[in-house]
Amino acid sequence: MFNIALYEPNIPQNTGNIIRLIANNGCHLHLIEPLGFDLEDKNLRRSGLDYFDLANVSVYPNYEAFLMAMSGHRIFAITTKGMHSYKSIQYIPGDVFLFGSETAGLPEDVRKNIPLDHHLRIPMKPNNRSMNLSNAVAILSYEAWGQFGFEGGE
Repeated sequence: MFNIALYEPNIPQNTGNIIRLIANNGCHLHLIEPLGFDLEDKNLRRSGLDYFDLANVSVYPNYEAFLMAMSGHRIFAITTKGMHSYKSIQYIPGDVFLFGSETAGLPEDVRKNIPLDHHLRIPMKPNNRSMNLSNAVAILSYEAWGQFGFEGGE
C-alpha cells in the first residue's frame, strides 16, 4: 500500500521495530545503504521478533538505486525542517515516506531534490530536536492507511 524508506539507518532496534510494524500494516520497507548494522544483527532480529517472514523489505546499495526503483511514486521527505504537517496531505497508495538516519536526519542534498511541498513535519514541542524513528514511521504510516479506512486490516 505505502512505502517506508529509511536513509542510512543506524540503530538496529529501530529498524527491527519498523519491520514488525510494516508486517502489521502492509507497508513495504526500503533500506538505503550503508546501514549502521548487519541485517543479521541480533538486536535487529530481537526487536523484529518473528515478523521478518511477514514483512516486505528491499535493500538498495545507494540512494540513486532507490530513486530508480521508486520512479513514478510521490516521495515525501519526513523532516524536522518540513513546512507542512503530515496531516495536511491526501495520500495515495504507493506514496513513499523517506526518513533520515537517527543521528543525522535527511541530508540537505537529498532534501533539495524533493519538492518543498513534499517536506512533511510531525509537530513537536518547541526546542526539541527529533522523535524516535520507529515512532515517527508509525505515525505517518497509520495516518496514510487510516485515510483509506485501514483497508485490509481488522
